[in-house]
Amino acid sequence: MKNKLTLLFVLLGYLLLPMSMSGTTVALPQIGTALNTSGGALQWVVTGYFLTASSFMLVAGSTGDLLGRRRIYRLGAATFAAGSLVAALTPNILVLDVARTATGAGAAGVMAGGGAILATTFSGAERTKAFAAMGTTAGIGLAIGPTLAGWLVGTLGWRATFGAFAAAGILLLAGTFAITESRAEQRPRADWLGAATFIAGLASAMFAITQSSRAGWTSPLVLGLLAAGAGFLTAFAVVERRSAHPVLDLSLLRNRSFVGWVLAGVVMVLGFGGMTSFLPTYLQGANGLSARDSGLIMLMSTAPMLVLPLLGGRLVNRGTSPRLLIVTGLLLISAGNAWLTGLHPGIGAWQLLGPLLTIGIGVGLASGLIDAQAMNQVDQSRAGMAAGLLNTVRGGSQTLVLALFGSILISLLTGQIGAEQAGRVATGKLAGPEQAVLLTESWQVLLWSIAALTALGALAVATLLAPSRKTEPVPAPSVPAAA
Repeated sequence: MKNKLTLLFVLLGYLLLPMSMSGTTVALPQIGTALNTSGGALQWVVTGYFLTASSFMLVAGSTGDLLGRRRIYRLGAATFAAGSLVAALTPNILVLDVARTATGAGAAGVMAGGGAILATTFSGAERTKAFAAMGTTAGIGLAIGPTLAGWLVGTLGWRATFGAFAAAGILLLAGTFAITESRAEQRPRADWLGAATFIAGLASAMFAITQSSRAGWTSPLVLGLLAAGAGFLTAFAVVERRSAHPVLDLSLLRNRSFVGWVLAGVVMVLGFGGMTSFLPTYLQGANGLSARDSGLIMLMSTAPMLVLPLLGGRLVNRGTSPRLLIVTGLLLISAGNAWLTGLHPGIGAWQLLGPLLTIGIGVGLASGLIDAQAMNQVDQSRAGMAAGLLNTVRGGSQTLVLALFGSILISLLTGQIGAEQAGRVATGKLAGPEQAVLLTESWQVLLWSIAALTALGALAVATLLAPSRKTEPVPAPSVPAAA
């Protein structure tokens, strides 16, 4: 019974936190009007949350291994609830930005702590089922999140919506009393220098990526942030090599199977992330669809994620090769992107059903496998570290994919209509049918590129997961005796 309650509350966190991000995006126009703000200050309501969530994932997971995974989950839930409450009551945009930044750190604790809790609570076939349920839950959040968040904002207003997320955070906090605490057997000193350099490096790099579409990749701001990020991450690698108890044990990256499953997560995001975020804009601009209708069409790609993760987990438990399933899923994503190159102005929903459903089936298979199979490659003492790394890589990949997709789309258009109009056309603000054709041609170039890269990624994953060399879980490093 206790294991079921543990699963319930961890899944609730994975359902609610994506909604918090999508709900805020929907609410930005209302927030800007109410607080008399716009531009970068308003956008930071979303950017700040995402940056801290991604940057703190690995540190939260590793700290959970040392101090207790339930403790980190509980601290994350409390921070998420407090940040959401402050956001609901904020008097100005500065307080809101700070609150949302703190909320992102809380989300990191819930996500990384939750994944580690599942990995240490369940084992064998039950672990596969638990992580498949997590993939299904994330799929539900992805499918209904924007719609539900839009309804909340439209019905209750943005302040009440943040209040609802605060209440949800309190529910998660209460749920921690049903979760058993777990941690590594040994509790060495925390690697604070490693944590600081990692957070600074990743945050700098991700902030540079988020600013690239506005300032340009060659701007002093973006180049300076990228240089700072590279410097901090280099320092992080040096620190970790010398640390007896690192935030990230680099020996994990020598485990071919673990790296293969992490790469599978990156390839999945590559094949799905940009299309999901930008296709509704194309449909509204080139097809003249409403936001509601374009959102309904996108359900074609997200609906399979409601059932396929559980199916993938059942197939693995019945003896189907996880390697075969993940490669099949990634190749389906590649095929769906190639099929979607038939995109054209006026394309009907039925013509989009095939490619979008194919992509969704591929993502549904992949999302139910990656976490469980990656966790099977590490010992339980580093479950938090592994969960944090997986979420960090996925979050960073999503940021990079979104930035590159928009930047490349604008670059392709700039060569034909100039920089001034390229940005407007890329966001669906078209002046006529000729621009719709140009936008479509640019989309087709991007989709072919994504299809090719996803196929190559699938082959790389297949190679890393090949059974010719059996990869055992990497043992935790021994703790040196105290002097």
